Amino acid sequence: MKKIRLGVNIDHVATVRNARGEIYPSPLKAALLAEKSGADSVTIHLREDRRHINELDLKQIKSKLRIPLNLEIAATQEMMKIALKRKPPFICIVPEKRQEITTEGGLNLNHNKKFLKKIIHKLKKNKSRISLFIEPSEKDIKDSNLLGANCVEIHTGKFCNLVNKKKNYKSELKKIANIVDIGNNLGLEVHAGHGLTYESAKILSKISGISEFNIGHFLVGESIFLGMSKTIKKFKKIIRQ
Repeated sequence: MKKIRLGVNIDHVATVRNARGEIYPSPLKAALLAEKSGADSVTIHLREDRRHINELDLKQIKSKLRIPLNLEIAATQEMMKIALKRKPPFICIVPEKRQEITTEGGLNLNHNKKFLKKIIHKLKKNKSRISLFIEPSEKDIKDSNLLGANCVEIHTGKFCNLVNKKKNYKSELKKIANIVDIGNNLGLEVHAGHGLTYESAKILSKISGISEFNIGHFLVGESIFLGMSKTIKKFKKIIRQ
């Protein structure tokens, strides 16, 4: 059986750094510690407003990291140029709004579809694996395939909120499982991310066909108490049971 990969998102290490305008804590140090602790990839989101990760972080992490770097970007000309220059092995195209606290949902694949297809083609030609961050929707996963993506990352926020609030999540879980199955049948790698905790990751890991979990905010938060290495090891154990 293929092992589920764990991607560690370190954006919120940069959030803490930027809160005081200091040079610490270092996102580069966090990325290298994640690598040393068994992460399969490291995710960073270079937002248009640079609220956490910045270009220097991207340059330093890309040059030092030996495991794949997964760069999250919005579908803009600026971000496409940066991604083409830095050539991260993995890229996930995500929606972005200036006023949001965090990503609020999946991409609107009907908006500027021609431009999105162009970005995907150029970045794939530049030897990056391209993922689209989408809602657990049959239409979206089929559209992702038509647009030429290698993978999709399912937005798990709604499911995770239901789990956190101890509400009935079975309908949402069934929806995700169905989309994973459709994606696999289309030849797409299917990933999961957003809002994942120990509990929600454990539940989702029982779905056959999810190749990768990307976990950030909760993982960085837990690292304050357990340390990053122990937190990563705990997540790896949970998703591979």
